[in-house]
Formats: sequence, structure tokens, C-alpha cells
Amino acid sequence: MKIIKSIKLLRKEIASLRKKGKTVGFIPTMGYFHEGHLSLMRQSVKENDVSVVSLFVNPVQFGPKEDLSRYPRDMKRDASLAAGAGVDILFAPSVAEMYPSELLTHVHVDALSDGLCGAFRSGHFSGVVTVVAKLVNIVLPDVMYLGQKDAQQAVVIKKMIKDLDFALRVKVCPTLREPDGLAMSSRNIFLSPTERKEAAALSKSLRLARQKILKGESDASKIVSQIKKLILDETSASILYVVCVSVADLKPVRRIEKDVLLALAVKFPSARLIDNEIVTIKKRC
Repeated sequence: MKIIKSIKLLRKEIASLRKKGKTVGFIPTMGYFHEGHLSLMRQSVKENDVSVVSLFVNPVQFGPKEDLSRYPRDMKRDASLAAGAGVDILFAPSVAEMYPSELLTHVHVDALSDGLCGAFRSGHFSGVVTVVAKLVNIVLPDVMYLGQKDAQQAVVIKKMIKDLDFALRVKVCPTLREPDGLAMSSRNIFLSPTERKEAAALSKSLRLARQKILKGESDASKIVSQIKKLILDETSASILYVVCVSVADLKPVRRIEKDVLLALAVKFPSARLIDNEIVTIKKRC
């Protein structure tokens, strides 16, 4: 596996691969890899001639009171894991390499960025789609792989790719979970032992809500209330949001008649966690 830190060198490498007719898969990450990241890498390795992973903790998507300085980093560990997953190129630029001067150009996806996490993290999704646009322009992949855990992020990025006519496909892969159901996340390491145990209630609440919907409950407010109650009863976390929204455009749903996304965010004293579940609705008689 090659580790490249220069945009110029990466572009030269990609151009050489393109001349040979190689297909390129791309996984954008902020590092501190877990099995969820590795599953995306393996999927890319399976489906493409060359797989490129970016490792860049993007300061533009962090607010002034967010955890940029404490975000976990371990370059040596990540490089070893990526190589083990079959990755061909690890692109690990510095902040100075990605932003050599004051950034005056930002990409923003209206509406889709405003709700859910966007309501609590001003400017976050603008920072995300800006860096993804830069990375896509550098790597020029055929396919980009994203995780379903970051559901809103996936919807926002897919819309940006479509609206700006980037020539690539976006593939969203399933959320990977710990044995107790907790969605894998780099931030899980911040949880105290008690918080870590409690955090299993997040996926439990979504799973039970899904079952209730599939049994015929169509009142979204009742589903949201059920999720909130279980989280408040079984954890010490404060709820930032629990929503039932359209899968396609993230708009709130009152009556559950088509596929919906159940999404939540909570704040433990040690970490902010998100999770979600897509519920596929079969046509009801």
C-alpha cells in the first residue's frame, strides 16, 4: 500500500492508473478505523481495480466548541488496518496541504443540511461537502463508498454529487454494529463503561420502533415518543433529536405510509452519538 500526502503526487498516481484503464474506488474518512470503515474498504477492493482511502480530520466541519482537538488519531494503526483490508493508496494530507490559504469557497446543500444534525451543528455539512468535493476532484473515483450510519451525511453528499454533475456513483453500505447493537463509531472510545453499556439502548429503541411500524403503527409521533421514552428510561444521555423522516428528502413524516428513516442523536457526558434505521414499508391492504 502506498501512503501519499501530496495532492500533486496523488493526482500523478491516479493519472497513471487511469492510463492503464484501472477503475478506482474511494472511501473518504477521518481515520481511527473500526470495522465499519474496513467493511467499506473491503467492498471497494472487491468491486474496483484500485481502492483509495483518504485519512483527513477535516477542521472545516468542526464548530468552535466541538471535539476537533480530541478526535482520535493513530496514523500507524490506521495504515496497518487499511493495508490489511487490501487498500492500494492511503491519502493522508496535512491541513496545510488541503487548505494552503484561507478558504473562501464553500459548498452548501440547502434544505437537506438544515435539519437533524444540521440544526445542532451550524456549518457542519457545508464543511463536509466542501472537503468531499475537493477530495472527489483530486481522486476522480468511479465509485465512492459511504456508511449508512451517517445517514444525513450520505443524503447530503449524494445530492451534491448529483447537482454538481460529478462523474461517479455513490454506494451507501449498511451500518456495522457491535454485538450489543451499538453502531460502530470512532467516538465510542470516549464512552465511560457505564455509558457504553447504556448506549446499547439506542439501537434497541430503533429496533423496537421498527417492529411496531411493521406491525401496523403508522402514527409517526407515537413512534418517536416510544423511542424517546426508552432512551430516557435506560440511559443518562440527553436527547438532541429523534425524528421520523422521508428517506429521500429527510422531510418529517406524520403518517408512515412509505419507507421512512428513523434517526436520533443523543449526548452523553463523554460523547455525542447518532444512529438510524431505515424501515421499508410493504404496501398495506
